[in-house]
Amino acid sequence: MHLYRTHKCGEPCISDVGKQVRISGWVHRKRDHGGLLFFDLRDLSGITQVVVDPKSPVHKIVEQIRVESVVTVTGKVIKRPDENVNRKMTTGEIELEADTVVIQSSADILPFPVADEANVPESTRLSYRFLDLRRKKLQDNIILRSKVISSLRRRMTESGFNEFQTPILTSSSPEGARDYLVPSRLYPGKFYALPQAPQQFKQLLMVSGFDRYFQIAPCFRDEDARADRSPGEFYQLDIEMSYVTQDDVFNAVEGVIAGVFREFSTWKVTETPFPRIKFDDAMLLYGTDKPDLRYDLQISDVSDIFAASEFKAFRGTVENGGVVRMLAVEGISDKSRKYFDELEVFAKESGAKGLASLIFTASGETKGTLAKVLSQAEKDTLKDRVKAGPGFTLLFAADQKSIAASVMGKVRVKLADQLSLIQRDIYKFCWITDFPMYERDPETGQIIFSHNPFSMPQGEMESLETKDPLTIKAFQYDIVCNGVELSSGAIRNHRPDIMYKAFEIAGYSQEDVDKKFGGMIRAFKFGAPPHGGIAPGVDRIVMLLANEPNIREVIAFPMNQNAQDLLMNAPCDVTVKQLQELHLRVVTPQ
Repeated sequence: MHLYRTHKCGEPCISDVGKQVRISGWVHRKRDHGGLLFFDLRDLSGITQVVVDPKSPVHKIVEQIRVESVVTVTGKVIKRPDENVNRKMTTGEIELEADTVVIQSSADILPFPVADEANVPESTRLSYRFLDLRRKKLQDNIILRSKVISSLRRRMTESGFNEFQTPILTSSSPEGARDYLVPSRLYPGKFYALPQAPQQFKQLLMVSGFDRYFQIAPCFRDEDARADRSPGEFYQLDIEMSYVTQDDVFNAVEGVIAGVFREFSTWKVTETPFPRIKFDDAMLLYGTDKPDLRYDLQISDVSDIFAASEFKAFRGTVENGGVVRMLAVEGISDKSRKYFDELEVFAKESGAKGLASLIFTASGETKGTLAKVLSQAEKDTLKDRVKAGPGFTLLFAADQKSIAASVMGKVRVKLADQLSLIQRDIYKFCWITDFPMYERDPETGQIIFSHNPFSMPQGEMESLETKDPLTIKAFQYDIVCNGVELSSGAIRNHRPDIMYKAFEIAGYSQEDVDKKFGGMIRAFKFGAPPHGGIAPGVDRIVMLLANEPNIREVIAFPMNQNAQDLLMNAPCDVTVKQLQELHLRVVTPQ
């Protein structure tokens, strides 16, 4: 018989009754029924109940075992009495009558219970992540992650893609987030950077002739945590293809993503091809470039109605280049004044100057903050714009376009949650296309790249030379699911002349481009195929499939919100010797 086990803990079944078996695992729970001891033994496969007779020589050993100790049990499989069968367990028809119990490792008193899904502070969970990972919910998430990655690899390979690995130590480049820098021992004062993405390398692979690449790629960005973004590092399904249009990329990715979601969930999945929404339309209709399409609330632009209105506050906003956005909602017309006051407070916290309302009650009465300041003709025009009838409420935000869009987008999400409008058990995908190539930095007022600096501008060189940069669109796209951005992608700028011009508009000289992107720009000068790609986030895919609100629940060893690894104590101090080897000294901020 094997030293540790003949079966895993989840394997013994009714057909094994009478057999002598050996299992090893963690003591999950213990129970004393008047001298008759029961304990559950757990491993990744499941749980088997072990019974110890009071007269057994191992009774005293089991009495003193703490939960989460690791033990090996040898005994005979017996059938449970019918009244004790547990139909919720795969081993629920049997139990193991212990002959010998060997303690492989004793557990100290636990900082929190593993057997129960108790509400434990996240800092404690992350400090003892090895215990946290013993809980079934987390183990299921991590196993799901492994299976999803295997499925992604298989689907990509079957689609004719080849997997390549790209460097982890590379050069710093401006790609939208802060780099993690690694000092060089051999070259004092110089630094490597951990890749924010394998962007340049995968494009170089296209230039080298490998026209279908993918990688489950680790990426590193020094940015703040969010519920759907882990600080420090994350993984993405990195993809690049040669001789493709935007449609070709969509077709390749949709089959893989939809297939994975159907494989690992019983929820409905958007049929392919996924809907396509232009960036400007998404910002207008949903107030975000990550729209949740599981509910129908849409925002309307009513600036034209208020441009000639006697209501000076809104008319003035429009005359000064701003907009008025409106959201039509059913189900809140009978709410109290306090409800609308709280909704306005939320809007102000989201950046609005206020949130005006026009309420058409079921009885035909008109109420709200705009009821007395608008003419009947204006009210009728607003109602007709969205086909609003009795019981509708119209909500308004007047501000600069970006602020009004953002505020109304957040109000839309809040109302959908409050009114239970969100469809359940469904994954709603869409593509957001036609992103602006440039935007204005709100702090400096300079023209900067709005998305990916390596994207091909629509209209190519002609657009860059003849158009206002803020009106130029790029062949850039995002794939969004249930309000979560899974990925950004683009058709790349593969021509050096267009790249120099694109970066010039963003304030980079030709020398800057040659210095920052020397390898790639040099490669393009020796013949580069048209190419494009995308990189769906693996962590976010698993988060959606596991129906988890926080991305840390699908990562084995995540950092906390402050980018700290509480288990391994990172970041940490290093020795003076280490600093001297790297020709560094620490200057503590005042």
